[in-house]
Amino acid sequence: MIRGLSAFLIAAVAFGVTPVLAGNAHATRVISVATHNGAAPQQHITLGLDKAALVQLDADARDVLVSNPAIVDAVVRTPRRIFLLAQKTGQTNAFFFDAAGHQILTVDIRVERDVTDLARMIQTNMPNANIRVAAMNDNVVLTGVVQNTGDSQRAQDLAGRFVGDPNKVANLLKIDSSQQVMLKVRVAEMQRSIAKQFGINAVGAFKVANVPAILSSVNPYGLAGSALSPNSGAQFGSIGSDPLHPSPNNVQGVLNALEQVGLVHTLAEPNLTAVSGETAKFLAGGEFPVPVSRDQYGNVTVAFKQFGVGLSFTPVVLSPDNISLQISSEVSELTNTGAFTQAGGTSTTSTGSASSVPSITIPALAVRRAETTVEVPSGGSFAIAGLMQHATKQTLDQFPGLGDMPVLGALFRSRDFQNDETELVVVATAYLVKPGKEKDFASPGDGFVPPADVETIMLGRLNATYKNDPLGLKSAGAAKTGFIVE
Repeated sequence: MIRGLSAFLIAAVAFGVTPVLAGNAHATRVISVATHNGAAPQQHITLGLDKAALVQLDADARDVLVSNPAIVDAVVRTPRRIFLLAQKTGQTNAFFFDAAGHQILTVDIRVERDVTDLARMIQTNMPNANIRVAAMNDNVVLTGVVQNTGDSQRAQDLAGRFVGDPNKVANLLKIDSSQQVMLKVRVAEMQRSIAKQFGINAVGAFKVANVPAILSSVNPYGLAGSALSPNSGAQFGSIGSDPLHPSPNNVQGVLNALEQVGLVHTLAEPNLTAVSGETAKFLAGGEFPVPVSRDQYGNVTVAFKQFGVGLSFTPVVLSPDNISLQISSEVSELTNTGAFTQAGGTSTTSTGSASSVPSITIPALAVRRAETTVEVPSGGSFAIAGLMQHATKQTLDQFPGLGDMPVLGALFRSRDFQNDETELVVVATAYLVKPGKEKDFASPGDGFVPPADVETIMLGRLNATYKNDPLGLKSAGAAKTGFIVE
């Protein structure tokens, strides 16, 4: 503050005029300084933004000089009582002089945000967290330890709203609990299919006025298109090998009857581990080529698509007893149903030469997929079940009119029946885990020794006998899978 302003304020005090303090700042701390010993003391203080400090002297001050009045303003109430008003974040200093021009006090001042209310709010909303709030110029610094990333994010959001700019918050919080999640998954699927076919193909031969006549009924199968096994059935009668000269007045019939039952069991048990907020993926299956383009010479460019048992999950550790899981599970297989077939042909190149282009068949995929987001504690399980599919198809192909006759109508019709059932169950268990030591784990190949030629030829062994080392790795059956489960 300039010398003239200090003189004006002192003159105002002499005439009993009380100056009005700018804003609603109030004294938050009192600094009492003794200057009678002849030395100019030096003080270091920190002021909250828009707060004030009261400096009380034991000698009269004539002039007060502030190096940066934009940061701190000085208001002289009396020659021995001066207010320092914080107006902007930053650093400055103030010098106090007596009537003789001697320096009686130096105050180094740092102005920062007052984060007392913010610290109290964080403590109220997160009592189990150990969070320290500090101010650095116009920024807020969060330090300490929290139990999970959720508390860290909430503290950062509160500080960002308090400052008014999330970029002015420095989050240095540490996570106390483990942030690695292992997901143990069992994917089980059962497929059951039944197919039944029954049909009679009859051929009759007779003569009318010495004119040979032949009647035949060959009924197709509407679903499969043909008999599942043309060699399964029975034949009766014969009309001869030459249809133009059949045996007179004879009947031949072929009975096709077949029942087919199929059962498919798909099981996968992947164990995946991921850090909180990251995604882990698993695939037990393969890839099949899909044509995507063809050049002028007929060469085909392919891309590979995945199929099989796939799993993807993203964990977020909210607390040691609460893990949020976003999980996606898929079971797919190649199928001819819906497959795409492109016929081959002849292609002419730019040079005029012709080249043959083979036909291409792209298989389709039968997919069962489930996606969900759940919250479970460490060691808690959940199941995605009820993914059932049941399809029943049945067709009757018959000779018009004759197939409607009772009893005898069965000779002129065929039946094709299909029943497909599929059920998929996914059971998942989440664990908070931490890395272990190498000696705590085992692999399927531990202790394996290839046999010698004598052992293979004479004893029929595919591996040499060995004993477990008690000081080595544990057996695979008793070992954890890559991580120590909490």
